[in-house]
Amino acid sequence: MSLQGTISTTPMDGAAAVLATDAFKLVYAEAFAEPPYYETADDVAAAFRHFPALTRRLAFRAVLARSSKGEPIGMAYGCPLRPDTVWWDELTKPVSDDMRRENGHRTFGLMELAVRAQWRGQGVARQLHKTLLDGTGAERVLLNVHPASEAAPAAYRSWGYRKIGEARLGGQGGELHDVMLLALG
Repeated sequence: MSLQGTISTTPMDGAAAVLATDAFKLVYAEAFAEPPYYETADDVAAAFRHFPALTRRLAFRAVLARSSKGEPIGMAYGCPLRPDTVWWDELTKPVSDDMRRENGHRTFGLMELAVRAQWRGQGVARQLHKTLLDGTGAERVLLNVHPASEAAPAAYRSWGYRKIGEARLGGQGGELHDVMLLALG
């Protein structure tokens, strides 16, 4: 599918993201219903149950992409990792203390980035990523990605991310995800 008209990306703080929760939820539900995620309506509800609290975190930021007709087509959000973050504790193999060191602005945690199926392959994800990270002041970006999702890890690698380990999300019974890191500037 070729782009029809222009796509707009709107950066948002937490308050604006809360007002657009339905749009974020729509993109999330469609993107993560597909393999290898198979998210159900209950999974989506659970994911967004904590969204309002997440948006109140210091320096939370989000981006929503819309078609020229105003239809939500992609989204991304995250925030800097706190000094007491558990992200590093979820790795299956420990990393150095220097790698783990957080101060509340060193590492931006990219929590979600998704594009609806009909809009993929057109640079929407790259634009969301760029807009989300512009002006963060972070040294690096950390994310978890499902390794069975071939397109997402490939896109992240093409943007300069490197795999630094694996994490079992949701505790010992959770699925294994690749942990990827991007050094900024």
